Amino acid sequence: MNFSPCFIVPVYNHGATVGATVAALATHGLPIYLIDDGSAADTAAVLDEIALRVPGVHLVRHAGNGGKGAAVMTGLRAAHDDACSHGLQVDADGQHDLADIPRFLAAARAEPEALICGVPAYDPSVPKGRLYGRYATHVWVWVETLSFEIRDSMCGFRVYPLAATRRLIDEARLGTRMEFDIEVLVRLVWRGVRIRNLPTRVTYPAGGLSHFRMLRDNLRISWTHTRLVCGMLARLPWLLARRLGGKLAP
Repeated sequence: MNFSPCFIVPVYNHGATVGATVAALATHGLPIYLIDDGSAADTAAVLDEIALRVPGVHLVRHAGNGGKGAAVMTGLRAAHDDACSHGLQVDADGQHDLADIPRFLAAARAEPEALICGVPAYDPSVPKGRLYGRYATHVWVWVETLSFEIRDSMCGFRVYPLAATRRLIDEARLGTRMEFDIEVLVRLVWRGVRIRNLPTRVTYPAGGLSHFRMLRDNLRISWTHTRLVCGMLARLPWLLARRLGGKLAP
């Protein structure tokens, strides 16, 4: 496989932080797909300036806000259409440790069919409610995949194998907001994509912009887990066969 990675950065009103993120990504000389998910005029202007100034930046714009998942799927499709083989998803808000990029890309190069998934190592800045709430999702994901293969399904720092992921997002109806990060991993595992977990430092900068809405997004995530459990039950024979070394789920 020709290893041609790129960066995929969903952006929604991150005008204050996206410039530094892009500057750090640009040092790697790889294509950068910025997906403007209906940002306000000030952020849109920042993105226009970046796209004109920084070589390798591809700016794709949504007419309105469709959600983080919708933005990531737009980026995945655009990168795959441009013959990229892998997409490293990076949040625009400065939470991710971009010094880990070489390590994640090296892991993807070594196992090109796998999805390289970040496992957060938090510092004291993490909101405790968000930290503890993740564990409920971890348990449900382990049930839905009948495995502990996915150690963290909510970290947005990950490298997608684009061919397999493109097939999934074209064939399945995935959630378009915060639930996307969870659902895409579970469904890729159902399809036999291997997960490789790498620890990575995650911080919550003072004054950082988060679009996670506690009630709305937790309700969406709960509904997603309900659908995934039903999907797991429908696939139970194949999932059990895989655990026993048999064929993969369709």
